[in-house]
Amino acid sequence: MNRKPVILGIESSCDDTAAAVSVGTKILSNNIANQKIHKKYGGVVPELASRAHQKNIIPVIDTAIKQAGIKKVDIDAIAYTNGPGLLGSLLVGSSFAKSFALALGKPLIGINHMHGHVLSLFIDDEKQKKPEFPFLCLTVSGGHTQFVIVNSPDDMKIIGSTIDDAAGEAFDKSAKLLGLPYPGGPEIQKNAESGDKHAFVFGKPKVKDLNFSFSGLKTSIKYKIEKEIKKDNNFIDKNISDLCASIEYSIVSILINKLSKAIDNTKVKSFAIAGGVSANSLLRKEVYRLAKKKNISVHIPKFEYCTDNAAMIAIAGYYKFLKRDFTKHNIAPSARLKF
Repeated sequence: MNRKPVILGIESSCDDTAAAVSVGTKILSNNIANQKIHKKYGGVVPELASRAHQKNIIPVIDTAIKQAGIKKVDIDAIAYTNGPGLLGSLLVGSSFAKSFALALGKPLIGINHMHGHVLSLFIDDEKQKKPEFPFLCLTVSGGHTQFVIVNSPDDMKIIGSTIDDAAGEAFDKSAKLLGLPYPGGPEIQKNAESGDKHAFVFGKPKVKDLNFSFSGLKTSIKYKIEKEIKKDNNFIDKNISDLCASIEYSIVSILINKLSKAIDNTKVKSFAIAGGVSANSLLRKEVYRLAKKKNISVHIPKFEYCTDNAAMIAIAGYYKFLKRDFTKHNIAPSARLKF
């Protein structure tokens, strides 16, 4: 093949149905259908998520193909999220990908969702240089918080991870305690803008090596709110901005302190952050400050490639296509797919 391969990427690991088309590392289209139904429940309801995926997947893929200006016959391979994630959601994406691949007679490429987040850093971006190997990546999302040494697109190694909850989960559950709508991360960031990050101090976990823990922080936040509400029923309403700023600062501080340690331990020349929480403005600000302090380069994907998206699945598929690393149709998706 003389030309660069055209990859259709499909993402359905949680509550976003997404499809993207790439040519090499260039994204031609990136279409996402969000599921607003989960807001009234304060979190993702798996059964509702899978039903919404079934409704959305055909129009989302059809739109992505049309926006890319290609025809179905132009597609060289179909990449899809094979895990980790909600099993019902994964089944919708994988079933469609397999059927579509069979109908077109094209190869199938199963992608690890977390690999996709890391490889989103290699999507063509005029304003951001791609990282050079090897580099350190902090992947931080609703379900994962981990340090990864990236030696190549197909050689990644976890050197630290959360022993309980992820940073994104800490954001969402803290927001729920405050009565803020789901997803909680953006809501906390919005309210934090006018707050005092030092107004409240919460307990921070002491975890060895490069691992994380956010369970204790969530408990500390919960107890503080319950204690103050007993004194004043309007405590949250009166202090919402300061509470959000303090919570955000606490979570980001944990991430930055560990990131600084990881940079020193690995002695890398560059590092990156990826995943949904990498869209947080305070985290981005502190990451750039850390990079300046350490005098090393930093790489962060565009906002649209931070949260769950199919562009990252397409790019990951591209690198697997180059090695002819295709997936058999009898491979089932895995909710707990290992990194």
